[in-house]
Amino acid sequence: MIRIQAEGKRHMKVLIADDDKLSRLLVKDIVTSMGYEALEAADGERAWQVLQEHSPRLVVLDWIMPQMDGTELCKRIRSSDDENYRYIILLTGRNSKEDIIAGLNAGADDYITKPFIPQEFEMRLKVGKRILELQQSLQEALEKQRYMAQHDALTGILNRGEIIKVLEKELNRAERQNDKLSLIMGDLDHFKQINDTYGHMAGDTVLAETAQRMKNTLRTYDSVGRYGGEEFLLVLPGCAIEEAQLIARRLLNVIKSQPVLFNNNNIPVTISLGLASNDTADHAGIKGIVQAADFAMYQAKQNGRNRYEVAGY
Repeated sequence: MIRIQAEGKRHMKVLIADDDKLSRLLVKDIVTSMGYEALEAADGERAWQVLQEHSPRLVVLDWIMPQMDGTELCKRIRSSDDENYRYIILLTGRNSKEDIIAGLNAGADDYITKPFIPQEFEMRLKVGKRILELQQSLQEALEKQRYMAQHDALTGILNRGEIIKVLEKELNRAERQNDKLSLIMGDLDHFKQINDTYGHMAGDTVLAETAQRMKNTLRTYDSVGRYGGEEFLLVLPGCAIEEAQLIARRLLNVIKSQPVLFNNNNIPVTISLGLASNDTADHAGIKGIVQAADFAMYQAKQNGRNRYEVAGY
């Protein structure tokens, strides 16, 4: 998940790259008077180093600098794979239309010619900050939409579509690397009875709590998703069926060990699990391994619930 560190006014970093010390100090005075943190560089190569070390989002570049000029640095910044956008103001004595076009084509967002009015420069910085904040808000909104599209709204774990994508990816990886992969299908026992006795809000609480217990029990590289209703699907990469059985026992214990509290009611919860592995020829492909785990889960139901069964054994 991509996260952008929000920068308040006092924490906004501004890179000032200019080989002219007096010009650099003038810009620094304006920047610091606005409450921003000023970072300085006297040439293009040093400016690039500062960008890598401190990640300033606002960048003021002089056109003519030793080592690497402002337009070259603009191009390098825009061609990098940095996820955080940088707002670049090109500062120069060149004022022809051709120069302005060349600077903007190089990747600059704004262009100020020397000498400049300090108040105008302040406004240009404020515009840049406002655009960065807007871009951050939009990116956070997109990230939230992406998260909601991938996760089940009630339980917070992956939804059916995403857990199937994870399974497909891990199955393909296991096949390429000749590795093991196990799958666990789980279904809460007597869930209809919970809804009928305590209400659907209690049922929702049981689902959410069960999902979190399962998630907390798994290894960091395992995945769990809500397959549908009260069914869960767990993908265990690099896991032979023997290790999957150990995980299944832990899941049974952690779900049964403590009832779910809802409106002062202690609701006992158990789950039935079906296990399948890719090391059995009959379980090849997504459809095969899911059907095998599903069939084993129903065997667990038939054999008394609150237990697991292994497909093909």
